[in-house]
Amino acid sequence: MRIGGLIKHAARCEAGWTDLILQRQRGPQRTADESDSAEFVLTAEETLAEVLDQYEAAARETDTVIAGIADLGQAVPVPQGLPWFPADVKNWSVRWVLLHLIEETSRHGGHADIIRETIDGATLFPLLAAAEQWPDPWFQPWQAPTG
Repeated sequence: MRIGGLIKHAARCEAGWTDLILQRQRGPQRTADESDSAEFVLTAEETLAEVLDQYEAAARETDTVIAGIADLGQAVPVPQGLPWFPADVKNWSVRWVLLHLIEETSRHGGHADIIRETIDGATLFPLLAAAEQWPDPWFQPWQAPTG
């Protein structure tokens, strides 16, 4: 698992949820028996800059779409026949979709934080102490290792 792959996945997911709100389909859709593992890996042709741009574009489009919806209670049809969607739910609201996007982004942000922590060793409170310049004696602010 790499941060670039998480960003690629998050961009694809956000665009997919926006497509669901708009009830549009772009490109081929993953079938129930296909793995999504490839979207967590940057190919040799992809760069981190490109997936960051894709994520920014997906977020910008979500903002534009949501700004144009008068009622966040508007129904969003739930795709049927795919195991990652509940069979017994016919519609979500736009509000539900937005809350789900927040949850998805938070979860993957947590994954990215775990990856970062394995690289630099910094944990929550020392990072906050450094970023927010907390006074002593709370926590020793994190500092990048030297050498």
